[in-house]
Amino acid sequence: MNFTDAVLSRHTVKAYEGGKTLPQEQVDMLLAWLHNSPSSVNSQPWHFVVASTPEGRETIAKAATGTFSYNHPKIVDASHVIALCMRADLDEAHLRAILAQEESDGRFKVEGAREGQDKARRSYVDLHRYELRDVPQWMEKQVYLALGGLLLGAGMLGIDATPMEGFDASALDAALNLRERGLTSVVLVSLGRRSEQDFNAGLPKSRLPKEVVFTNI
Repeated sequence: MNFTDAVLSRHTVKAYEGGKTLPQEQVDMLLAWLHNSPSSVNSQPWHFVVASTPEGRETIAKAATGTFSYNHPKIVDASHVIALCMRADLDEAHLRAILAQEESDGRFKVEGAREGQDKARRSYVDLHRYELRDVPQWMEKQVYLALGGLLLGAGMLGIDATPMEGFDASALDAALNLRERGLTSVVLVSLGRRSEQDFNAGLPKSRLPKEVVFTNI
Protein backbone atom coordinates (compact mmCIF):
# COMPACT_ATOMS: atom_id res chain seq x y z
CA MET A 1 0.00 0.00 0.00
CA ASN A 2 1.36 3.43 -0.89
CA PHE A 3 1.13 6.47 1.35
CA THR A 4 -1.83 8.06 -0.41
CA ASP A 5 -3.82 4.82 -0.26
CA ALA A 6 -3.06 4.51 3.46
CA VAL A 7 -4.20 8.07 4.20
CA LEU A 8 -7.41 7.75 2.21
CA SER A 9 -8.37 4.26 3.35
CA ARG A 10 -7.56 4.34 7.08
CA HIS A 11 -10.34 5.07 9.54
CA THR A 12 -10.93 4.97 13.27
CA VAL A 13 -12.05 1.43 14.01
CA LYS A 14 -15.07 1.08 16.31
CA ALA A 15 -14.99 -2.69 16.94
CA TYR A 16 -12.30 -5.40 16.87
CA GLU A 17 -12.34 -9.12 16.21
CA GLY A 18 -11.27 -10.63 19.52
CA GLY A 19 -8.54 -13.27 19.38
CA LYS A 20 -6.93 -11.91 16.20
CA THR A 21 -3.23 -11.35 16.89
CA LEU A 22 -1.06 -9.19 14.66
CA PRO A 23 2.14 -10.71 13.24
CA GLN A 24 5.08 -9.87 15.50
CA GLU A 25 7.04 -8.64 12.48
CA GLN A 26 4.44 -5.93 11.86
CA VAL A 27 4.29 -4.99 15.53
CA ASP A 28 8.08 -4.70 15.68
CA MET A 29 8.02 -2.45 12.61
CA LEU A 30 5.41 -0.17 14.16
CA LEU A 31 7.36 0.05 17.40
CA ALA A 32 10.54 0.89 15.49
CA TRP A 33 8.73 3.73 13.73
CA LEU A 34 7.30 4.90 17.05
CA HIS A 35 10.75 4.78 18.64
CA ASN A 36 12.08 7.02 15.88
CA SER A 37 9.28 9.59 16.05
CA PRO A 38 10.34 13.24 15.68
CA SER A 39 10.24 15.62 18.63
CA SER A 40 11.15 19.27 19.17
CA VAL A 41 14.93 19.60 19.78
CA ASN A 42 14.98 15.79 20.08
CA SER A 43 13.46 16.14 23.55
CA GLN A 44 11.76 12.71 23.42
CA PRO A 45 9.49 13.50 26.41
CA TRP A 46 7.58 10.25 26.11
CA HIS A 47 7.23 6.66 27.20
CA PHE A 48 5.13 3.95 25.52
CA VAL A 49 3.46 1.10 27.39
CA VAL A 50 2.68 -1.80 25.04
CA ALA A 51 -0.02 -4.27 26.08
CA SER A 52 0.26 -7.44 23.99
CA THR A 53 -1.37 -9.94 26.35
CA PRO A 54 -4.94 -10.32 27.62
CA GLU A 55 -3.69 -9.43 31.10
CA GLY A 56 -1.98 -6.31 29.83
CA ARG A 57 -5.06 -5.18 27.91
CA GLU A 58 -7.26 -5.82 30.95
CA THR A 59 -4.95 -3.63 33.01
CA ILE A 60 -5.34 -0.76 30.56
CA ALA A 61 -9.09 -1.43 30.31
CA LYS A 62 -9.42 -0.55 34.00
CA ALA A 63 -9.35 3.06 32.82
CA ALA A 64 -12.30 2.51 30.44
CA THR A 65 -15.23 2.14 32.82
CA GLY A 66 -18.20 4.32 33.71
CA THR A 67 -18.30 7.29 31.36
CA PHE A 68 -15.67 5.66 29.15
CA SER A 69 -17.05 2.10 29.13
CA TYR A 70 -17.78 2.38 25.40
CA ASN A 71 -14.03 2.07 24.81
CA HIS A 72 -13.61 -1.05 26.96
CA PRO A 73 -14.27 -3.53 24.09
CA LYS A 74 -11.90 -1.67 21.79
CA ILE A 75 -9.15 -2.32 24.33
CA VAL A 76 -9.78 -5.92 25.37
CA ASP A 77 -10.64 -7.18 21.87
CA ALA A 78 -7.63 -5.59 20.14
CA SER A 79 -4.40 -7.41 19.41
CA HIS A 80 -2.20 -4.71 20.97
CA VAL A 81 -2.88 -1.52 22.87
CA ILE A 82 -0.29 1.22 23.32
CA ALA A 83 -0.54 3.84 26.04
CA LEU A 84 1.35 6.91 24.86
CA CYS A 85 2.61 8.72 27.96
CA MET A 86 4.59 11.86 28.66
CA ARG A 87 7.06 12.85 31.31
CA ALA A 88 6.01 15.01 34.24
CA ASP A 89 8.93 17.32 33.46
CA LEU A 90 12.03 17.65 31.31
CA ASP A 91 14.36 17.36 34.28
CA GLU A 92 18.13 17.47 34.43
CA ALA A 93 18.53 13.69 34.40
CA HIS A 94 16.49 13.39 31.19
CA LEU A 95 18.37 16.17 29.43
CA ARG A 96 21.70 14.57 30.33
CA ALA A 97 20.50 11.14 29.20
CA ILE A 98 19.48 12.51 25.77
CA LEU A 99 22.84 14.24 25.33
CA ALA A 100 24.75 11.13 26.35
CA GLN A 101 22.76 9.01 23.89
CA GLU A 102 23.36 11.48 21.07
CA GLU A 103 27.07 11.35 21.81
CA SER A 104 27.05 7.55 21.93
CA ASP A 105 25.22 7.44 18.60
CA GLY A 106 27.87 9.63 16.96
CA ARG A 107 25.82 12.78 16.50
CA PHE A 108 28.68 15.16 17.30
CA LYS A 109 31.16 15.24 14.45
CA VAL A 110 32.76 18.65 14.93
CA GLU A 111 34.31 20.58 17.81
CA GLY A 112 31.70 22.22 20.00
CA ALA A 113 28.74 20.34 18.51
CA ARG A 114 27.93 18.61 21.79
CA GLU A 115 27.92 21.83 23.77
CA GLY A 116 25.97 23.63 21.05
CA GLN A 117 23.26 20.98 20.97
CA ASP A 118 22.94 20.97 24.75
CA LYS A 119 22.71 24.77 24.89
CA ALA A 120 20.12 24.96 22.11
CA ARG A 121 17.91 22.29 23.67
CA ARG A 122 18.09 23.88 27.10
CA SER A 123 17.19 27.26 25.63
CA TYR A 124 13.92 25.78 24.34
CA VAL A 125 13.24 24.04 27.63
CA ASP A 126 13.83 27.31 29.49
CA LEU A 127 11.62 29.19 27.03
CA HIS A 128 8.72 26.84 27.72
CA ARG A 129 9.41 26.60 31.45
CA TYR A 130 9.94 30.25 32.37
CA GLU A 131 8.50 32.45 29.64
CA LEU A 132 5.69 30.49 28.03
CA ARG A 133 5.14 28.38 31.15
CA ASP A 134 3.69 25.55 29.09
CA VAL A 135 6.12 22.66 29.47
CA PRO A 136 3.34 20.04 29.90
CA GLN A 137 1.51 21.26 26.79
CA TRP A 138 4.76 21.37 24.83
CA MET A 139 5.60 17.80 25.80
CA GLU A 140 2.08 16.67 24.99
CA LYS A 141 2.45 18.10 21.47
CA GLN A 142 5.45 15.83 20.92
CA VAL A 143 3.41 12.80 22.00
CA TYR A 144 0.75 13.69 19.44
CA LEU A 145 3.41 13.94 16.75
CA ALA A 146 4.30 10.34 17.62
CA LEU A 147 0.61 9.40 17.54
CA GLY A 148 0.20 10.73 14.01
CA GLY A 149 3.14 8.73 12.76
CA LEU A 150 1.87 5.60 14.48
CA LEU A 151 -1.58 5.87 12.89
CA LEU A 152 -0.18 6.46 9.42
CA GLY A 153 2.30 3.63 9.89
CA ALA A 154 -0.51 1.30 10.86
CA GLY A 155 -2.40 2.39 7.76
CA MET A 156 0.60 1.63 5.56
CA LEU A 157 0.71 -1.91 6.97
CA GLY A 158 -3.03 -2.43 6.64
CA ILE A 159 -3.43 -2.59 10.42
CA ASP A 160 -6.65 -1.30 11.93
CA ALA A 161 -6.23 1.32 14.65
CA THR A 162 -8.22 3.41 17.11
CA PRO A 163 -6.82 6.47 18.90
CA MET A 164 -8.63 7.06 22.20
CA GLU A 165 -8.74 10.01 24.56
CA GLY A 166 -11.83 8.55 26.23
CA PHE A 167 -10.31 7.00 29.35
CA ASP A 168 -9.69 7.92 32.96
CA ALA A 169 -6.08 9.13 32.96
CA SER A 170 -5.82 9.05 36.75
CA ALA A 171 -7.03 5.44 36.83
CA LEU A 172 -4.63 4.41 34.08
CA ASP A 173 -1.72 6.16 35.75
CA ALA A 174 -2.51 4.22 38.91
CA ALA A 175 -2.98 0.88 37.12
CA LEU A 176 0.37 1.23 35.35
CA ASN A 177 2.22 2.89 38.25
CA LEU A 178 3.10 5.75 35.92
CA ARG A 179 3.33 8.60 38.38
CA GLU A 180 5.86 6.74 40.50
CA ARG A 181 8.02 6.79 37.36
CA GLY A 182 7.49 10.48 36.66
CA LEU A 183 5.02 9.81 33.82
CA THR A 184 1.38 10.40 33.00
CA SER A 185 -0.85 8.93 30.30
CA VAL A 186 -1.92 11.02 27.30
CA VAL A 187 -3.66 8.88 24.67
CA LEU A 188 -4.33 5.22 23.86
CA VAL A 189 -4.11 3.42 20.53
CA SER A 190 -5.69 0.02 19.90
CA LEU A 191 -4.29 -2.08 17.05
CA GLY A 192 -5.69 -5.21 15.49
CA ARG A 193 -8.25 -6.51 13.00
CA ARG A 194 -11.66 -4.89 12.81
CA SER A 195 -14.81 -6.96 13.16
CA GLU A 196 -18.00 -6.86 11.12
CA GLN A 197 -19.46 -4.70 13.89
CA ASP A 198 -17.15 -1.84 12.88
CA PHE A 199 -19.83 0.46 11.48
CA ASN A 200 -17.28 3.15 10.65
CA ALA A 201 -15.69 0.95 7.98
CA GLY A 202 -18.67 1.38 5.70
CA LEU A 203 -18.99 5.13 6.08
CA PRO A 204 -17.34 7.63 3.73
CA LYS A 205 -14.66 9.97 5.02
CA SER A 206 -15.91 13.47 5.77
CA ARG A 207 -13.65 16.51 5.69
CA LEU A 208 -14.40 20.20 5.24
CA PRO A 209 -13.87 21.47 1.66
CA LYS A 210 -10.30 22.24 0.62
CA GLU A 211 -11.16 25.91 0.07
CA VAL A 212 -12.11 26.13 3.75
CA VAL A 213 -9.08 24.25 5.02
CA PHE A 214 -6.33 25.68 2.80
CA THR A 215 -5.18 29.23 2.14
CA ASN A 216 -2.77 29.71 -0.75
CA ILE A 217 -0.61 32.85 -0.68
